Amino acid sequence: MSKTIRSTRPQGTTSPRPGATAGSGTTQWTTSSAQPPSKPAQRRDAFFDNAKYLAIVLVAMGHACEPLRGDSQAAAAIYITVYAFHMPAFIVISGYFSRSFDASPARLRRLVTGVAVPYVVFEVAYSLFKRWADDDPGYPISLLDPWYLTWFLAALFIWRLTTPLWKVVRWPLPLALAIAVLASVSPDIGDDLDLQRVLQFLPFFVLGLCLKPEHFRLVRRPEVRLLAVPVFAGALAFAYWAAPRMNAAWFYRRDSAQELAAPGWTGAVMTLALFGCSMILVACFFAWVPGRTLWFTALGAGTLYGYLLHGFLAKGSRFWHWYDHDWIHQPLGEIGVTLIAATVITLLCTPPVQRIFRFAMEPKMEWAFRGNPAESRRLK
Repeated sequence: MSKTIRSTRPQGTTSPRPGATAGSGTTQWTTSSAQPPSKPAQRRDAFFDNAKYLAIVLVAMGHACEPLRGDSQAAAAIYITVYAFHMPAFIVISGYFSRSFDASPARLRRLVTGVAVPYVVFEVAYSLFKRWADDDPGYPISLLDPWYLTWFLAALFIWRLTTPLWKVVRWPLPLALAIAVLASVSPDIGDDLDLQRVLQFLPFFVLGLCLKPEHFRLVRRPEVRLLAVPVFAGALAFAYWAAPRMNAAWFYRRDSAQELAAPGWTGAVMTLALFGCSMILVACFFAWVPGRTLWFTALGAGTLYGYLLHGFLAKGSRFWHWYDHDWIHQPLGEIGVTLIAATVITLLCTPPVQRIFRFAMEPKMEWAFRGNPAESRRLK
């Protein structure tokens, strides 16, 4: 692996470091091996850190607002609009930061310690939490049936392992879309590893693998930012109309069409339509993401921490009936819940929280692997 030096590329065009996760990756510039060791080894890109932070805030706000969407059609419209693009945006970034994954021993070690181990830890932790908080002592611990948020780690592990394949096929994105369409009309896939979500969200990851820095520069042009305003307004208007007529479960991508009580052929139509709509909104989202360093930029390195840790509060709020209070279902209460969710997820992405939970999220585990551990550390 080549050594790193500073680059003169403009901000927002960095190449991702190999093996980075969407939640904890740092960008890295690579070139020839003539770099003296005294120069900086890494350089972060503020744009991607900002995008990851803003996307994870939308995820938390969506989870907080889910019990409130039945209170008003407007709230349901906002919920649908956000769900149409927040996870796709996060997954596109994950794919983009997986472009250098080549299944080398060092990157496989990083995949195990940064994705597989957190999946096992949090799957067990969530299951135990449900036993206690939901008074369900018999709830099983199953590594094959992801509970709540852990599906993303299982999906990321599978997607990243398949990265070398997507690099060699001729038409990766059409192939990924075909797989997603077939999954949407296949009710027998089952719940193991949440494969419906793995397959139906696959095109967004593959798209991220195919993207290059110039594509992000393209959507961040001033005219695109202006165009994003009426596009989002139109999306909200359509969502307002569709909210009482459409099953929001389509946006979760965890069920086939038949499981949503729809004809099988609608799975293909909805998969392609939702992919197109999601990508338009993702492009608008990226257009609005600032490229300069802001107060929350550094929090982009801790988004996976915030993602996994906020799940305990999100589920606990249901188990402990926090939403039973009438004031929460008033306009000011809904706004308050949204702001609280944004604040909590922000705190959970901070460096002190990362230091506390790094043993579970990014364990070194040098004792578990053969070879040179220094090489694996260089990929972090």
